[in-house]
Amino acid sequence: MNLLTLLEMVSGGYDDRIAVGGLSDGMTYAQLRAAAARGGKLIEDSGAKSVIFCGENGPSFPIALFAAGFSKVQFLPLNYRLAEEYIHKAIMGMPAPYIVTDNPSIVPEGSAQVVMSFDEWIAKTSAGEVPVFASEPDPEDIAILLQTSGTTSAPKSAVLRHKHLVAYVLGSVDFASAEPSDAMVVSVPPYHIAAVANLLSNLYAGRRVVYLDRFTPTIWLDTVEREGVTNAMLVPTMLSRIVEHMEETGRQAPPTLRSLSYGGARIAQATLERALGLFPNVGFVNAYGLTETSSSVAVFGPDDHRESFVSTDPEVRARLGSVGKVLPNVNMQIRDAEGLQLPLGEAGAIWVSGEQVSGEYLESGKVVDDEGWFNTRDRGWLDAGGFLFIEGRTDDTIIRGGENIAPAEIEEVIHRHPAVLECAVAGVPDDEWGQRIAAFVVLREGMTATEEDIKDFCREKLRSSKTPDYVRLRHELLPQTATGKLLRRNLVTEFALHAEEN
Repeated sequence: MNLLTLLEMVSGGYDDRIAVGGLSDGMTYAQLRAAAARGGKLIEDSGAKSVIFCGENGPSFPIALFAAGFSKVQFLPLNYRLAEEYIHKAIMGMPAPYIVTDNPSIVPEGSAQVVMSFDEWIAKTSAGEVPVFASEPDPEDIAILLQTSGTTSAPKSAVLRHKHLVAYVLGSVDFASAEPSDAMVVSVPPYHIAAVANLLSNLYAGRRVVYLDRFTPTIWLDTVEREGVTNAMLVPTMLSRIVEHMEETGRQAPPTLRSLSYGGARIAQATLERALGLFPNVGFVNAYGLTETSSSVAVFGPDDHRESFVSTDPEVRARLGSVGKVLPNVNMQIRDAEGLQLPLGEAGAIWVSGEQVSGEYLESGKVVDDEGWFNTRDRGWLDAGGFLFIEGRTDDTIIRGGENIAPAEIEEVIHRHPAVLECAVAGVPDDEWGQRIAAFVVLREGMTATEEDIKDFCREKLRSSKTPDYVRLRHELLPQTATGKLLRRNLVTEFALHAEEN
């Protein structure tokens, strides 16, 4: 099977159901399939060997993704927020690309077969004869390339083949399981694995996808209400901003919303508890996954959230801070530095394997071991019930005087201070201890706290070796990527510069 198989299945069964867009002006599944086929013919006739999509969310994205499938070429949704040199390098690295973008100035002269705007792409794929193709992509063919990292270093291109993405969808979604009125609002940008996974999984379920090209809490809430949205996916920073907005304005949860998934970064347990209180009739889902694993490998579902939220058992209550249980089609091990599997309760590197796990980069090839296991570079542990807890990236672990300290544990405590809006913890170099603990804190508007107040708050709840050595109060929000990942290394650099100045 390939991605076109999924499109053919749902367009054959629900051709007149709206697939993408608003109730009044959206594309049906039949229209999406036809537009993608016409786009595939345009790509094929141009002689292009790849497709690049560079821009914000909208109907052009799914048409381009499936058009690449029809023309049997690889598809790269490019991060338009990258520095120009990285955008140019990505474009020059793709074979004879067909580029769909509303910003043609990013394209180096002579590097593309065709450069087409969104409006032109929609117009050319919306009408005309629907072509028939002699063959479909092989499951082993590269379907999508997604660039990882790239904030301060050159991005890597994660390779996702048709077989990986199909395995993820078949292993996590029931075909045509959505009701005709179901709709999913997607707020993450097209170059993120969550955008790809949400498109494919909601399409396979028969659920309408509503794209949000710009996020604010007001825009998000208005869209959910206007479009009768039943399902939503957010990164934690977005959910946090919605919670703050609803508490400040008294706005109520939209009545149609039934399911809200979040993931991509850690969420403070205090924020999650507030969100659960504001959305009492909504089933929350926490999903943990990576680009290299075709999206989620572990899920903390609605029943898990409800049970943990009301439980008086400390162990069960603590599971609100987990990412749930490993999916049935995924294998997981927690390993030590020597690669040996650790018992339950001990933290180490998270390794995964399974049909949806790619573990491959265009630049360096496969990075799995001899048995197909992929090192996620995340650190975590499993409790007795099989619930996975993420401590952060292995590179983020603070080693202070030989003791391994997880920033997440300290961040969770600081987040519970009533004056704290955001916080992050990182290790900073120290000649005596190797590293010391630095906390970067953003206070709520109108509230005050000193650096010593934050330290004292931590001392009450953590042993002395985990109390921050330094607290830096910031006036700006913490640096993050567009998908809500904390740029911890930027804070370490900021700390070093501040130390030099003083």
